Order: sequence, then structure tokens, then C-alpha cells
Amino acid sequence: MSLRRLLIANRGEIAIRVVRACREMGIESVAVYSDADAEAPHVFAADRAVRIGPPAPADSYLSIPAVIDAARSTGSDAVHPGYGFLSENASFARACEEAGLVFVGPPADVIERMGSKIAARALMEAAQVPVVPGTVPADQSDAGVVAAARTIGYPVLVKASAGGGGKGMRVVRDDRSAPESIQAARREASAAFGDGTLYVERLIQRPRHVEIQVFGDAHGAVVHLFERECSIQRRHQKVVEESPSPGLSPAVRRAMGEAAVAAARAAGYRNAGTIEFLLEGEGDAARFYFLEMNTRLQVEHPVTEAVAGVDLVRAQLTVAAGGALPWTQDELSQRGHAIECRVYAEDPENGFLPQAGPLLLYREPQGPGIRVDSGVREGATVSVNYDPLLAKLTVTAESREAAIARARAALRSFPVLGIRTNIPFLIRLLDHEEVRAGRLQTGLIDQHLDELTARRETPAEAIAAAAVTRLRQHFDGQAQLHGGESPSGLVDPWTAIREWGR
Repeated sequence: MSLRRLLIANRGEIAIRVVRACREMGIESVAVYSDADAEAPHVFAADRAVRIGPPAPADSYLSIPAVIDAARSTGSDAVHPGYGFLSENASFARACEEAGLVFVGPPADVIERMGSKIAARALMEAAQVPVVPGTVPADQSDAGVVAAARTIGYPVLVKASAGGGGKGMRVVRDDRSAPESIQAARREASAAFGDGTLYVERLIQRPRHVEIQVFGDAHGAVVHLFERECSIQRRHQKVVEESPSPGLSPAVRRAMGEAAVAAARAAGYRNAGTIEFLLEGEGDAARFYFLEMNTRLQVEHPVTEAVAGVDLVRAQLTVAAGGALPWTQDELSQRGHAIECRVYAEDPENGFLPQAGPLLLYREPQGPGIRVDSGVREGATVSVNYDPLLAKLTVTAESREAAIARARAALRSFPVLGIRTNIPFLIRLLDHEEVRAGRLQTGLIDQHLDELTARRETPAEAIAAAAVTRLRQHFDGQAQLHGGESPSGLVDPWTAIREWGR
């Protein structure tokens, strides 16, 4: 079969990314939007656009009936969920199937199976994929969970079965702190996922977080597209990703790839997915353990596209239409080094508080080896209703050292005025000696938080540029009102802040 019209059940940069793939493949694209996104770039990028509700995600992007109705009303024959929102919702995948729509992702039963940490763990054990030593207490009372923790040996992680992102997760180091931590984890899990079931596993000290991109089709083929190092995190949310991982030896890389393919086969997986591992130790002696599976395209997929030379979204659409994978395992290889930095509207100096407001100035860096995926534009207003991700900066170079240098230079050429962003924080992070040396682990940011977020004065150049930008907007508005032209001779704001990041 061939896809004729695709509805993108998402917003922002991922919606624009899917639109670009559709355009290349001759597929008509349909965007959806809430009232808060009526003027958003993804609305104008697509061939058609449909309003699906008010700003609150529950009434728009998370509303399965609204999205299905939009697909039907536009005559769409397929739906791409992007990531976040409904992307890992088995009920949504099933609703698409029942409506006669192709869901660009795995089957609903696979999403369901791999979305449960308990079910996924059991499946991995049966497939002989290494898992973190742990147990699912048959007795889910506080006393039962404490007994399980004693059996495994402190310190342990008590984790929610039904979700991820660090919600419903607590470190327990001894009997004394166990009851309070268990109750907190259960409350948080119930609130976030509607399921308070917990499981207990050994706490891996100073782990790396390394994930493997996998891809399967309906004809029995499954491949991996190597790893992404995702250890630089804050509160279990990734900040910087790269490939190849500086922590993998060739032998461990090979073994991890084979384990990821075995995991995908065991799950009966189709389309793009990711197997996440925790890595303990160094060199050939390092050991890895299955963490979870993400049954969707990842935010950081450009890293894999850069080093493997592939188009993952195009492959998603091909496989969803019933086609075969466009590559075999032997045809895939890593070339060069790629790093992705997530640019957020947030204030690292104030507890990473999300920011909202108008983008008075927004200029993306350009140049060889620089890619920016974004869903905003200069003059737009960043909403309080959605994730504060503004853009993803991905750089590629011949070596890790060169990629870090290119990323730092690109970030310094990425001026944003009107709201605070984490760009200065990212520059400091890439400058940090531990990052430069490749000594990465999931607690790195927390351990060096004070030096990475130390308050600094706003550069005079940035203040001047903001004033010039506001003045220009005022004169432009007046000129439009009177049918004339804007005054000449104003300083280009970009000139004023060229070196703002230094």
C-alpha cells in the first residue's frame, strides 16, 4: 500500500520534521493545533491544518476522539504520533486501527506490553537480555517491598511499574528510610499513571545511560542503528546526547546492539523504537542492563541520522505502509561524531523555571555540520501550556573533540531575546572537564549544579539588542499602519549580540 495523506498528531519541531519527510515522499500532510497554536509554524508548514481544541493538552493534543475526528474529517489514511502526548498510548494506537487508520508505530499490544516495566522485564529475561538484578514483590504492601529490598541488598531503587521519566522513583538506602520512600513512590506512581504497583532493583552506582536505536518491519527484519549516549541528564530528563558513546568499547557496542535486536524481536516490534540500557564499569569489562523500551521515535533521533546517514522518519513511513526496511544490518555503520543539545525556554539560574513570553529575537546558527530542528520563530510567543523545548541543535564533525567545539561555537551563535534560555548553561556544560574527557554518568549535572548554574550579569550587548529590537518592532508597526517604510539606519540586533555567549 502507499500512504496518501498523513495526519500528524503532535506540534512543534517534531510536527515540522514529519512534514518535511512527507513532502519528500509525495504524501500530503495534515497538522492539528490547539487555540494556543493557531499561528504556530507547524500549522503553516503542513498542507492542511485542523483545530482540535483549547490550549489545555487534555482537551486537544491528548484527546483521542478529537485527533481521530480530525483524521476522518480530512480523509487521512495514516497518523504519525511524534513523541510525547499520545505516542506511547496503546489505546490511541488501537483507536487508529479501529478507525481504519495506519498508525505509524508499533502495534497496540506491543506498546502495552513494553509500557509495563514488570511485563517488559519478564520478556527480557525470557529473551536472555541482561536486566538489573531486582524483583517484583508479590506482596505489594510496604512490608513486602521492604523485604524485597533487603533480599536484593541496599541501596535499591523503588520504581513505578507503569511509567517512566523518574516519576514514582525513589532511592532507598536502608530500612529506616524505606517506608517513607516507598509510600512517596506509590503516591506519585498512582497520581501520574493510575497504577501504584512498584518493583525493586539494585541501584547501579554512577551509571551511564546508553540507548540503542532499533527498527523492525512487518517482514521479520530487525536491525539496530547503534547507540546514543544519554547520560547527561537533569531529573531523569536528557539534556545532551551523542553518538558514538565515549564509554563503549567495540566489544560492548557489538554485544549491546545484539541484545537490543533480541529485545525487539522478543517484543514482536515494528517501526522505530529504542532499547535503553544502564552501563556499569569501563572498557570490555563494562556490564549493561535493560532499562526500558521507548515504543516511538525519540527526541534525539537526529543524532542517529547524523552518524548513520539515514532518514528515520522516511523509514517509519515506508515501514508503516507495509514496505521493507531500507537497509540491512551489514549496510549500516557509524561515521564521524554527532552531539545534540536541547535548547529550552527555562532559567537555569532560577531552578530551571520554565519561561513564557514573546521571542523578540530568535536566530538559528548555520554552517557546515550544523542542524537545527525547531518549532518556533522570531516574534512568536512561547506558551505556558506545553513543553518548553524551543529547538534541538545537532552538530556533526569528524571527531568528538571537533563536535564539542562546533556545538559550543553554534550555541554562541544562537541569540534568543525576550525570554531566558538554557543556552549559557549548555555552553558551560560542554566546557566542563568531565564532559570533555568523556567521563559521563547520570548524576553529573546534579553533582556540579552550582558551578553550571552560577548567576552572571546580563551582558550589556544583550540589553542593548533587546532595546533595539523593541524599537524596530515599534517603527515597523507604525510603518505598516501608515503604509510607509520603517526608518533606516537602525543597528542590526544580531550585530549587537554576536559575542553575547562569551
